[in-house]
Amino acid sequence: MWTLVFSTLQHGFSLNSMYRKMSKVESPILLVIQDTQNNVFGALTSCALKMSDHFYGTGESLLFTFCPDFQVYNWTGDNMYFIKGNNESLSIGAGDGKFGLWLDGDLNQGRTEACNTYGNEPLVNEQDFVVKILECWAFL
Repeated sequence: MWTLVFSTLQHGFSLNSMYRKMSKVESPILLVIQDTQNNVFGALTSCALKMSDHFYGTGESLLFTFCPDFQVYNWTGDNMYFIKGNNESLSIGAGDGKFGLWLDGDLNQGRTEACNTYGNEPLVNEQDFVVKILECWAFL
């Protein structure tokens, strides 16, 4: 069963709060973002999101978007830059200095770019976006 672990509506706009809420979670995470332009997009990660000095996760992670139509971007096998997070940002997918999905420490500003990990196009029309709602769901 999918269970809501973190929501900006309930827990505020803080990456550190999100990490704390996931500290005891050991399951894949469905991260869903609605931006201020009402685009919906996000990622399915193979494990809980945490702070790390190095990239972690597996090729079972993916990016997705509903903008303009539903599209899934699976691991290409080009690199293993799945997930990396610290107090200042969270990135999912990377390569050549670009991130498939990047969020700042306040979970307010984000960026999406084409990246080698998932072979994705930017997940929304505007490369930079402002988060309206962010939710993380765990399979418990």
